[in-house]
Amino acid sequence: MAEQLPLVSVIVVNHRGADDTITCVRAVRDELDYPAELLEVICLDNASGDGSADRIRTAAPDVRVIESATNTGFAGGCNTAAEQATGQVLAFLNNDARPDRAWVRAAVAVLRGEPTVGAVASKVLDWDGQRIDFVDGGLTWFGMGYKRHAGELDDGSHDAARDVLFGTGSALFVRAELFTALGGFDDRYFMFYEDVDLGWRLNLRGWRVRYEPRSLTYHRHHASMAEVGDAREHYLLERNALATLYKNVSDETLAKALPAAMALAVRRATARGEVDPTQLEITRRPDGPDDASPVPVDRSALAGMLAIDQFVELLPSLKRSREQEQRDRVRSDTDLIPLMRKAMEPAYPLPRYLAAHDALVEAFELDEVFGRPRRIAVITGDAVTERMAGPAIRAWHMAEVLAAEHEVRLVSVNSRVDAPDAAFPVVASTQRELPGHVEWADVVILQGHVLEMVPALKKLDSTTVVVCDVYDPMHLELLEQGRDTDDERRAADLAGVTKVLNTQLRRGDFFLCASERQRHFWLGHLASLGRLTPGLYDDDPTVRSLLSVVPFGLPSVAPRRTGPAIKGAQPGIDADDKVVLWAGGVYSWFDPLTLLRAVHRLAQDHNDVRLFFLGMKHPNPDVPEMGMADRTRALARELGMTGKTAFFNETWVPYAQRQNFLLDADCGATTHFEHVETTFAFRTRVLDYLWAGLPVVTTDGDSFADLVRQERIGVVVPAEDPAALAEALEKVLYDEEFAAGCRDRIEAVRERFTWESVLAPLTAFCRDPRPAADRLRATAPLVRSAPLLPGERVRRDLSLVREYLDAGGPLEVARRATGRLRRLAADRLPGRG
Repeated sequence: MAEQLPLVSVIVVNHRGADDTITCVRAVRDELDYPAELLEVICLDNASGDGSADRIRTAAPDVRVIESATNTGFAGGCNTAAEQATGQVLAFLNNDARPDRAWVRAAVAVLRGEPTVGAVASKVLDWDGQRIDFVDGGLTWFGMGYKRHAGELDDGSHDAARDVLFGTGSALFVRAELFTALGGFDDRYFMFYEDVDLGWRLNLRGWRVRYEPRSLTYHRHHASMAEVGDAREHYLLERNALATLYKNVSDETLAKALPAAMALAVRRATARGEVDPTQLEITRRPDGPDDASPVPVDRSALAGMLAIDQFVELLPSLKRSREQEQRDRVRSDTDLIPLMRKAMEPAYPLPRYLAAHDALVEAFELDEVFGRPRRIAVITGDAVTERMAGPAIRAWHMAEVLAAEHEVRLVSVNSRVDAPDAAFPVVASTQRELPGHVEWADVVILQGHVLEMVPALKKLDSTTVVVCDVYDPMHLELLEQGRDTDDERRAADLAGVTKVLNTQLRRGDFFLCASERQRHFWLGHLASLGRLTPGLYDDDPTVRSLLSVVPFGLPSVAPRRTGPAIKGAQPGIDADDKVVLWAGGVYSWFDPLTLLRAVHRLAQDHNDVRLFFLGMKHPNPDVPEMGMADRTRALARELGMTGKTAFFNETWVPYAQRQNFLLDADCGATTHFEHVETTFAFRTRVLDYLWAGLPVVTTDGDSFADLVRQERIGVVVPAEDPAALAEALEKVLYDEEFAAGCRDRIEAVRERFTWESVLAPLTAFCRDPRPAADRLRATAPLVRSAPLLPGERVRRDLSLVREYLDAGGPLEVARRATGRLRRLAADRLPGRG
């Protein structure tokens, strides 16, 4: 079947540059890897008056040439050509550019493959392909767009696709229908920043502009600017920057940015033209009539002042455009700050100008508007110290990954905070102080019972975006953990934890769980609470925009030994012994007892096998030691294993030193009982095993058992079967070929579990955080069911009476009738309806 591709209209604007234009359109016609019958080439001649149009027709007869009676500039010329184009995609190409063979095909592939991309920005190099013309766009707070990395050598570091605020008009693809809907380029600009303005408007409406390096062109930089001159260029840049800023920022931003931008434009003009700013000071008044003599003003200084004058002239029409942009926008200024790259860069290295820039930024507090990255508070209830347990480790790495793009604060409501060095602040907070951290943040990521500590955040009408990390099904865990308590307390604790989770599930805007098994479990919870609404489902049938899988992760850098740990370091364990590692705490839902019996059995045939428990005491003092720990020690003593084949680290290994213990092990073990907690649990210790390349022996029944079995990275055994477990341990410890195969396969698997990889859904959400679809206001159905006619109402009521009689007799009918009367009475109360 033939490939289905859209018709692409390539638009080239010519003004007294026939030689360049002919070279350009011939390359489009003859050198592109795209079906010729699906290429429409249009050349708009912008009143050249030098015979250019006829020359182009003669040299390229299959190019459609349109002549404009007046020179409407690049923006106006592109718009005129676009109005007559028939393609589904518009491709704008400078006449002094030549396209690479894949220029069109690569861009079309992006538009076809990513429905949310409205425009594709090509990679543009100089004519020789050595230096960069465009690979990324930046925007200053005063509205000036610029090409980042322009003039640098192309060293291949910009060959990854990415979202940008805008592309360069010298090589840009836009969906034709979308271009029309936006009114095309703003032809009031004539030239300069029409591409910046278009990209900004696209992003505000929720469309993406995608930089695609495979869509490549080569450009004779500024070949069309020879007759414009520096002063006119400055004038257009200054005027159009103010127009772009005025149209596209929010009311709140405009109130601060516009007066500062206009003041800065004046200072830029006087600094550029080296105008004496004090010449009219009263203290410098001359004694004679020379006070009225003319003063020469450099044209570059005059350009900035005239730009402001003509910006004011355009304000009536720009106001109408601004109203349209603000009415149609769906994204905030803050959402687009990452795409502006470095909005607070002053752009011009002039001393007087730089001084004014800093003064205006401070006076108008512009760094709070443009310079402030998104603020994210990651809040945990766990201790954040060198010895961290799972929740704190998870919160730590969330903060670490997000801090690369945002201003992140890791907050612990636990009093034990003595964190290692970090690129983000780590603070301890009392419950009274916690609302301050929440108020500071744009996004709050929380775990456990944290939401209960901030009542204002629990309210469903709260506008703060909340991410709930529900990787730990606390109520299922409590079923096992609470076995050692009395029934009354156990039931009360379970009810309390379930209520805490339900509050999170009703309030959250985005949820994180640890596995697909957990995801199915939490989807049931959310459905029972009414969160899976038709509107949410219609917008995202996968519901991953509400609930996504973010398992525990592991470092992207392989572990490196920093000191001795087990072999030759622990009394009773020699350098050549085979070490089975238990890499976490000993809790009630685990089954270390079967593991002890299996090792005891294995030791009858192999006197070099050793079992090492990495941590018996939880690093958080608020977590009491569970009965299973005592039972484990007791069984080891009973079997005569303690200090001989079974060894216990009675403290907790510091997080930054755990690799030394992992690298001294020969396999990792995790064993548990068969119950519902196991079904939905995520055994984080297994990830450390993968990090260190250790073959895994695990009990069946959880998501990691599925992974071990599917990827063949160890052995899965039935629950509470010492013989099968001993056989599995023997295989991974003493079958060198099998163990080596496991280690080889682990190499590929662990790449999927780096923190950067597993946190990708959270990273993506925090780049564009927004309330969950069902929490948006005014989401009631637009069309309601038609009211029942009187006869239909009687028939319905009789049917309900029969149903209630069948279900419970006359008493059920009376109960239902009483309920209806109460509802009717409530509906008639003053203020209702």
